[in-house]
Amino acid sequence: MRHLARAAVVAVAVLATVLSTAPGWANAGTERAQRRLNVLGCDAGPADGSLGTHTTAAVLRFQGANRLAQSGRLDDGTRSRLYAATPVHCDRRPVPASGSGRRIVVSQRQNYVWLVRSDGSVAAQDPMVDNTRYLSTGTYRAGSKCGRAAKIRNNSDASGRLRLHNFVRFAPCGIGFHQVPQYKSTGAQIHPNWLLGTNLRESHGCLRLTRAMSDRVWDFTVTGTKVVVVRG
Repeated sequence: MRHLARAAVVAVAVLATVLSTAPGWANAGTERAQRRLNVLGCDAGPADGSLGTHTTAAVLRFQGANRLAQSGRLDDGTRSRLYAATPVHCDRRPVPASGSGRRIVVSQRQNYVWLVRSDGSVAAQDPMVDNTRYLSTGTYRAGSKCGRAAKIRNNSDASGRLRLHNFVRFAPCGIGFHQVPQYKSTGAQIHPNWLLGTNLRESHGCLRLTRAMSDRVWDFTVTGTKVVVVRG
């Protein structure tokens, strides 16, 4: 009987753990995690105790910044790192190994971009969405490619329905940085900024950024600016 009681307690504990990390399940532990994620610049959305897509995106950003498996779940390892004394913030991350000099650094694993000055200091950093099937790791240079302009303030996608604001080209033939695409008819973005920094969306090859970061990239980049794409 004692064994059955112990088994029942274990089963309840396991069920509680599963439910507490399941999408849509509201509880105090998830609310606490949301508050902590927001303090760390991960943008978990409202601290409502529900692990929806917005919070899942924040968990993914946190896991990427802290080099954890990007499951999107508040598992034991993630919670331990989340409440540690010195977790890496989602919006203030160390630049991965990428050489030296003035450059833009792109981490495909972290879904993140840094603008690095010639002295090694960081001018700006922010999350992004890309597509690794079209862009390989390596070193590129900003500028015109395949007979196309290096910079286009308001580029268009192939369909002509979307505006690619602050388009800055750095890889052949149509790959560059730009704001999250906007519908020309309404001006609305095709997805919210809080999906940046995750693999919950995938671009057609370019690197999607917030409006503010696309402004920074536009101002930072001149012909020949080095763009270093790394995996880690």
